Amino acid sequence: MERTVLDQLKAHLRAGRVYRREELVQWSKNVDRHLKTLTTEGVLKKLRTGLYYCPRKFEFGEAPAEEHALVEAFLRSDRFVVTSPNLFNQLGLGTTQLYNKRVVYNQKRHGTFDLGGRSYVFHKRMNVPRRLTPEFLLVDLVNELDTLAEDREALMARVKAKAAEMDHKRLSKAVSLFGNCSTQKKFREFLNHA
Repeated sequence: MERTVLDQLKAHLRAGRVYRREELVQWSKNVDRHLKTLTTEGVLKKLRTGLYYCPRKFEFGEAPAEEHALVEAFLRSDRFVVTSPNLFNQLGLGTTQLYNKRVVYNQKRHGTFDLGGRSYVFHKRMNVPRRLTPEFLLVDLVNELDTLAEDREALMARVKAKAAEMDHKRLSKAVSLFGNCSTQKKFREFLNHA
């Protein structure tokens, strides 16, 4: 009987999906014992307390959990954006450093969390973009300027030139939504003199 319930629980699991413990309760009256058995068997991987991944198996091993699904299950929300200081390189401002940092802007959590062997820095913000845009990245770069290993003065001169090239309406909106006080002040100077 116990094996049958476990088999029924397994039948509901889909490879590549991240599950919260409470999602699995509907298929098991003894979910904690079953989760322990499934993790011992390798059917599920425990990512952190209450968070499990049903790995996709390939010829050369298992694929890790997809980042978006992992963060969405952790936050219980799709209102977030994952970024990295490495994305500032896309702006063409001559940034050259590489960073081993993943940042999650969201409306629920703040702090550094390990999810499935990867470390994420969560920043709780009232406003979170739906997607990464060049305007958001430029504003975020100025927000994070003091944490970057770049020549700040030279970088700010390039930011000013880049701001002059961008759509002022979209950039102004991004500054007001996502810029901290210092960043908003800097962009006001840029945009008023453009």
